Amino acid sequence: MLKRLFGRATGRSHPLNPAQALYAAVVRQARQPEFYGEGRVSDTVEGRFELLALHGFLVLHRLKREGDATRSLAQGMFDTMFEDLDRNLREIGIGDLGVGKRIKLLAENFYGRIKVYEEGLRGAPGVLETAITRNLLTDTAATPASPGAASSSVARVIADYVRREASALAVQPLRSLAAGELRFGPAPSFTGVAS
Repeated sequence: MLKRLFGRATGRSHPLNPAQALYAAVVRQARQPEFYGEGRVSDTVEGRFELLALHGFLVLHRLKREGDATRSLAQGMFDTMFEDLDRNLREIGIGDLGVGKRIKLLAENFYGRIKVYEEGLRGAPGVLETAITRNLLTDTAATPASPGAASSSVARVIADYVRREASALAVQPLRSLAAGELRFGPAPSFTGVAS
């Protein structure tokens, strides 16, 4: 897969519906440059997908709390996300048969991420950090003197960010979310974290 995937803006010339607006906010946050770099998430198709999945999870996690009131909005955001992934795959030249298989794999991966991130937010010690290390930091090189120490520190920073964002989204009014209005906080700071 080419780096072009997720490289273009999702903005359109016509107004976005609420589900599309939520997805656009997810994409904007997942593209924050602070997430990417040496010792952090790799700026690859895989790294971008993982950050997209993480932020998509945060929004779906929030909407899930409202039950039936947000079921169609959550489904609409999910559908918008996978329609965009499908469109991007087609734009980089993957044929119909290849797109279907890749989308199925991405959906399976996304459902797996949702499950483990839910477990992590429920408070099981280390589950969230382990999931973040495995999913987002697989290309992170550990220093020879302390293998895993750098990615462990970065995983803690990202896990703290995820918990902070889950708490902040929990208090955002349902009426705002239903209108497609979503506010993420700033990307995490990795200042002072060994890389």
